[in-house]
Amino acid sequence: MSVKESISGDVVTVQGPVDPDTCDVTRKLMEDQSKTVVYEDLNGGKAVGNLFSTREKIAAALNVPMDGIVEHLLHAITNPEPCEIVDRPEFREVSAELDLMKLPIPKYFPEDGGRYITSGVIVTDYNGTKNVSFHRMMIMDRNHIAVRLVPRHLFTIYNTAKKNGEELRIAICVGARAEVLLAAATSMDFGADELEVASSMFRKGHGTPLKVGRCDNGLLVPADTDYVLEGRITLNETKEGPFVDITGTYDFERQQPVIEIDRIWTRKDPIFHALLPGGWEHYMLMGLPREPMILKTVRQAVPRVRNVRLTEGGCCWLNGIVSIAKNKEGDGVNAIMAAFTGHPSMKQVIIVDDDIDIFDDKEVEWAVATRMQADRILMIPGAAGSSLDPSSHGKTTWKVGYDATIPMGADLSLYKKATLD
Repeated sequence: MSVKESISGDVVTVQGPVDPDTCDVTRKLMEDQSKTVVYEDLNGGKAVGNLFSTREKIAAALNVPMDGIVEHLLHAITNPEPCEIVDRPEFREVSAELDLMKLPIPKYFPEDGGRYITSGVIVTDYNGTKNVSFHRMMIMDRNHIAVRLVPRHLFTIYNTAKKNGEELRIAICVGARAEVLLAAATSMDFGADELEVASSMFRKGHGTPLKVGRCDNGLLVPADTDYVLEGRITLNETKEGPFVDITGTYDFERQQPVIEIDRIWTRKDPIFHALLPGGWEHYMLMGLPREPMILKTVRQAVPRVRNVRLTEGGCCWLNGIVSIAKNKEGDGVNAIMAAFTGHPSMKQVIIVDDDIDIFDDKEVEWAVATRMQADRILMIPGAAGSSLDPSSHGKTTWKVGYDATIPMGADLSLYKKATLD
């Protein structure tokens, strides 16, 4: 399934030429983020944004119901499956000119450090340690990129290679299917193969394993990716940023490693995936893959968990909701503590009963208004939180949990909405 085949729902097409340096891409994407926007001529190429900007679009791409996305992800994480290696992957249909400045890569906000690849996932394999992960990448010139490496898995692998005096071979995939993007954003054990998680999702949703093909540098990447940029993370560093992150606020400039690109592959008539920083699609692809970890940890504390959601109002990162069926008093508090363990960047979580639709914000607020008092608010000071939260106290934050569940043994008629049944 190419990017073109993933385009669904309401689609807006921009016919005329779009300058990549004017932020016009962002203006159009922000008009209505529920609508997919196709740019017929962005810097001479075709691009798409808001591709996976809603849960409905992601569910359609995965071929699962919307309220089954989290279970679908969790199943794949715990049941990875091998990929199918093909000899003629689609991404090798065209060997493109080695010039990043000619690709449909836009600058999103006026104070950004430059044009950015925002939907690219980096694939690497260093001495058998594999990783696939999202990273923001600022274009420097025709074949160099500044990459932001957060101190997680790729950062660790790169520094291992660096200590050995070696550059790290990579492949940047742009225009990957939803399964690959979600797997790349999922928290997994170090060295686990995210492509096998994507393969498990694809088999369960579509009946076949994920197909992968080999780059010239030996790395295996998803076969139907629209753009594959082969290269190396070098031993050099440069300034990267500023850049708008998931909260919609500017992240500051840092010294970061430099990628050197050796070759560019594309499918025939490729479409570049332009992911709006701080937009709904950013929320979905960065935040939604954290929900399975919350589900897993809460289930270890409270057996009957209906669903988990990181809310769009909290950037799908800082605020969450969990619905449970209590076995005993105190399950709500235990669920709060477990939820923060599952997603340490979260700073607010609401626990509701399983009759509450956690995808309906009004229904959740109704539960808070009618089923709890302030003495059931749990506040945790001095906790490690998200570096993306501009309100944090330096390196720590206050976390707060709301137990909005019905007390055990209470008269349920006082807590249930009246019906005509």
